[in-house]
Amino acid sequence: MEFNRIMGKNLKQEFYENLDRHSSRFMDLFKTKRGAPAQPTEVRTLVLRGLPIMLGDDDSSFFKTCLVSDHRNTILDVPVGILLEDTDLQPSSSLHLTSSIGIILEGQVVMDKVQDLPQAICLLFGLIYALDLNYPKSLANTFDFIQRVLMSMGQNTLKPRVQSLANQLFA
Repeated sequence: MEFNRIMGKNLKQEFYENLDRHSSRFMDLFKTKRGAPAQPTEVRTLVLRGLPIMLGDDDSSFFKTCLVSDHRNTILDVPVGILLEDTDLQPSSSLHLTSSIGIILEGQVVMDKVQDLPQAICLLFGLIYALDLNYPKSLANTFDFIQRVLMSMGQNTLKPRVQSLANQLFA
């Protein structure tokens, strides 16, 4: 609600619309490395997990995967991130990979049982904006891309890596 008040935008609707609008082009860019899943949530998840790779960001300190029983020890050092909990750490055939998704701020799970990764990223983006937090340094390009390219918010000047991906996306 705070995001809507400040920006006058429906965060969830605009985030998903823009993610969906660019997903087919992202899939074309990703096809050289991976097969294309068919479900919309899986496509969104693939795009969001692929963005840090395309932008040269390191998502290892942002996405924390753990067993449901031991997540307290996993997230203490995470200022901003996504917790991907599972009942076991066996590989899954789905891109969802988890039984539970949570949002981490300052080493604490502030939201849990989020429906899926796209919703978690959308909510986290809104929280970061509403609470005036800095983007995670290891994913600065990824969040900058979401803000400036997907959401069309902020300055028009893009960092070189973000500009390069935007050029590929709109080509």
